[in-house]
Order: sequence, then structure tokens, then C-alpha cells
Amino acid sequence: MNSIAILKEFGFYVAEEQESIYPFSPVYKLQDYIIKKTQYPLEKARKLVRYTKYLQEKGIPVVTPVSLTTSNPKQIEDACYICYPFINGSHYQGTEKEIIGAGELLGRIHALSSSQNTFDLSDYNVFDFYHHEVDDHMKKISDFVSIYQVNIPIQKLKDLLHTAVKNQEKLKKTSLKWVETPHDYKANNLVFQSKPVLIDPDNAVWIPRTFDLALALLLFHNEFPSAPDRTFTPKEWKLFLAGYLKHQILTNTEIKAWEETVLHVFLDEVMWLMAEVEEDWERKEQRDLFVSVTETLFHIKDYPVY
Repeated sequence: MNSIAILKEFGFYVAEEQESIYPFSPVYKLQDYIIKKTQYPLEKARKLVRYTKYLQEKGIPVVTPVSLTTSNPKQIEDACYICYPFINGSHYQGTEKEIIGAGELLGRIHALSSSQNTFDLSDYNVFDFYHHEVDDHMKKISDFVSIYQVNIPIQKLKDLLHTAVKNQEKLKKTSLKWVETPHDYKANNLVFQSKPVLIDPDNAVWIPRTFDLALALLLFHNEFPSAPDRTFTPKEWKLFLAGYLKHQILTNTEIKAWEETVLHVFLDEVMWLMAEVEEDWERKEQRDLFVSVTETLFHIKDYPVY
């Protein structure tokens, strides 16, 4: 469906097609509002809203839907859309204050989770990778590395990802603490006022909390021009973790499984990213990030969670 029709459903009338402000999904800014895709089908979108309103009521600075004369969120054909207020603030620059604040906000969010998935968010259940998938993806990554002359040791990465496939069933059975969380916790989903505000909670899920933490380690700086073209340095990770651990105490089991956790999250979230989007490889800043994220994986002992 085109943007004119989508916006009309929310009571906004425009004469021309609107350009998305986000290249990977329809996100339209109109006046002081944002209209974007959210979870589908509608019942999932409503559960998301109940969860984010709960966070807001508990003092978490997070965007929630605006009150409209029409329903919000709403299903439009085979997708759901939601209207949020546009949140003013500054973009992440990678300062120590911002890094600590971002870590602390994630810790506060995890601290508010129920123990039983009260909001009935979708369960994370991605433990079904196959070795042939690794081979297929690594062939594409190898081709990109060759074309763009990038320094990534392909065989070393491939061996690690095959190890992740072997370990996934064991990791699935490991007694990790699960939380309700907005997930996809990255710099491009935050704006900074006196403290960070979460502006994109639409990937909320029920997931092991250290999986959420590992995603932040690997991809916090992904696809965001004002962020560094790399992952956290070990020093920056200590700052992020210090903020997070103000509100969390990780278990010994979580700490012992941390390296396997990061490897699994790389398998799930980073492998396809590096394999499927050639446009990313065309941009030096994204190539630099890919090099950095693989180096982080190779040196995971420099990024502990204690």
C-alpha cells in the first residue's frame, strides 16, 4: 500500500507520496508524528502497546502511541501500522555519558520484566540453524570480502559459525533468565535528551536477557551515521555494562555461557546481515563495521559481562 493511503487511514491527508525516513522499512514523518510498521497481526501490535505503556508508567522514557480519533495501531491489508509522537533530541555521538546512559536504560527495562511473560510477547526460538546455511552465507560473505578487499579471515569465521550450529541445542537448554524487552537495542533506536529515550520498541520479544545484551554488543552502532564505524571498544563496553549492571545481577550460568551466547547471536543476527545486502558492502563505513564486529567475535574474552 502506498504512503498516501496509509496516512489517510490515520487521518492525515497528503497529496503526494511521502519518502520513508528509514531506508529499510516504511517510516513516515508528518508534522510532529511518526507513522511506521509495527508487529503483525493486530493482536501482537496491541500486546506491544500494552507492554510499552507499562514501561512508560514505570518511568521508562519510551515512545507510546498517540491518541487519535481512529484506532492506533491498526491493520492495513497484510501489515500493521502505528502512529507515535515525534521525539525531539540529539543523535548518539558515542560519548561516555551516552554509553553509560544507554546501558543503564537497558538494565532498567530488563529489571521491569515479569518472570512469566505477562504481556505474552513472541517467544524467541531461533535455534534451528543448519551447517549448509553457514556454508551458503559464508560463500556470499567470502565473495564480498574478495570484491571489496576487506580484511576478514573467512575460514576462521566459518569455523566459529559451524561451532555455533553445533552448540545451539545445548544453549537452548541452558538455564538463562528470560525477559520482556524491546530488543533490537541500538543507537538508531534512541534519541538523547537529558537521558536516552527509546523511540523504536516495535521488536519487543520474550528472550534470554543476555541475548539482548549480546545484540547490543555486536550491533549497537549499526547503520547510524553519527555512531562510530565499529563496535564498542573494550573500555566502552565496560562503561555500557557498568550502566546495565546498576540494575541487573547476572547469574553464574549466564556469565559462563556468555561467549557461546555472543556467538549464537552473531549466527542469528550478523551472518545474514553480512551475506544478504551488497549495498552495505559498497559503503566504507559499513565495511569497517563488519570488520570490527568480526574482530569483536574473535576477541570476545575482551568483552566479559562481569
